[in-house]
Amino acid sequence: MPTDDKVFITKLSRISNYQFKANFDSPKDFEVLFDEPEPVGEGSAPSASRFLAAAVGNCLSASLSFCFEKAKIDLGDFNTVVETVMRKNEKGKWRIASIKVKLKPQIGQSDIAKSKRCLDLFEDFCIVTQSVRNGINVDVDIDLDKSE
Repeated sequence: MPTDDKVFITKLSRISNYQFKANFDSPKDFEVLFDEPEPVGEGSAPSASRFLAAAVGNCLSASLSFCFEKAKIDLGDFNTVVETVMRKNEKGKWRIASIKVKLKPQIGQSDIAKSKRCLDLFEDFCIVTQSVRNGINVDVDIDLDKSE
């Protein structure tokens, strides 16, 4: 079976304690910092959980914006609020229990009827949201670098 897989690489390097720098293959030379909140980390940068919430919110916002553009709907201000709930599971481990996304696009009254089709379709085109909803296969391989 032919594959249309698109593969991208993200590399992370430890700076100190729980601070990591992530570098992406595209755009080149772009990096973001991660840190765990106190008391585990220093809280100097967003945690991976917060980046996941931002990724879900951004993907939905971009998907709806794209649909509005294709439908020739004039989009004004567009704000998105993502509320993420973390909860301990039965083993006492923190997990993301839910993500609630509130999209607030500003469109003209005359475009309300045209927007219905986009509102019905856009979520299905959001790669991140649908992947999170469906669960993502994560394979872990550890290659210990033994320093002496």
